[in-house]
Amino acid sequence: MIRNRIIACLLPMLLVAACASTPIKNESARPSAAAKALRAELDRQAPQWLQQSDVPSVAVAYIENGKLAWTAVYGEQSPGVPATEKTLYNLASLTKPISAELILRLASKGQLSLDEPMYPYWVDPDVKDNPWAKLLTARLALTHQTGFKNWRRQTKGVLTFQWEPGTRTGYSGEGYDYVGRFAEKRIGKPFEELAQTYVFDPIGMKETAYTRRDWFAGRLAEPHGPKGETAPKESNQWTGADLVRTTAADYAKFLISVMRREGLTREIADQQMVSTRNTVSDKELRDVCTKAGLAADACSGTAGLGLGWEIMDLNGTAVIDHGGSDWGVRTQVFFDPKKQVGAVILTNGDKGREVISKVVGLLYPNPLFIATL
Repeated sequence: MIRNRIIACLLPMLLVAACASTPIKNESARPSAAAKALRAELDRQAPQWLQQSDVPSVAVAYIENGKLAWTAVYGEQSPGVPATEKTLYNLASLTKPISAELILRLASKGQLSLDEPMYPYWVDPDVKDNPWAKLLTARLALTHQTGFKNWRRQTKGVLTFQWEPGTRTGYSGEGYDYVGRFAEKRIGKPFEELAQTYVFDPIGMKETAYTRRDWFAGRLAEPHGPKGETAPKESNQWTGADLVRTTAADYAKFLISVMRREGLTREIADQQMVSTRNTVSDKELRDVCTKAGLAADACSGTAGLGLGWEIMDLNGTAVIDHGGSDWGVRTQVFFDPKKQVGAVILTNGDKGREVISKVVGLLYPNPLFIATL
């Protein structure tokens, strides 16, 4: 999916740079000379990028040869408070790959099926009288084929089918909440308990949670939104689509586990990285090619949604990624399965996409991928 972002003006603020490196489950790689050079260049450039785009901070975790090479954090988590490797960022939609991983691990253990109807266990009251509710499965929810809008607030607060499930692709956070509630009812345990048992504990993610914890105190990256706007009030109810808090290093642990296909059967791991249908129009592809400085006849690309991830083929190179966007927050994660490189990039600024594009340009200078950002 080729992404378009609405960029708003932000309040200027003084940025303080702070950098830190951290290990991961004793699996940190000894960075290559090239990785060290990338880190040195990021140290030099990141504070300037933050200031130019009026973004308070950015946290980056770089993966090389399938292992964490280094993490770096720059700027302020809140006015006057430097961001550090312990700063907790709102992942925004980077929550979805975690929720999808939970469902896939449950399916791999035979606790549920990706293709069984969800209605015997969960039907949202808003759609209980619609026969299409009986068509919904975990697979359709995770691949954004439920037929729901992104959020029910877009349909006057009522969950409503826009099309028959399975016939089209349409990005939907509601679908992820729906499958989360199905998992709770199917297995008989709270969603957050399931996530802790099947994802966070096995991977060693000790600084990640769906809802607020006491240990969040003094560690949260404060979102920086458009001038004159007040941050929306957040619910403390879990959502499978949004608002997980974590550090760059903890999410890197998760990304590496996905890259290694841990916790999944071979069949489900293979299915995870296959897109349902191409969602890139010819015009979008031409626009991306132009932005990348490539002629249309020298440029090919497809992108579609798999089980929790966006699956891209850019001139024959596979890139797996996901982005996130909330008020005052922009996030990005990607990996190249062939090269076994990837990165986690978390920001707490409305113009964070500008900083993310520059970080990606340094760490993974693929012009077509950069153009999609």
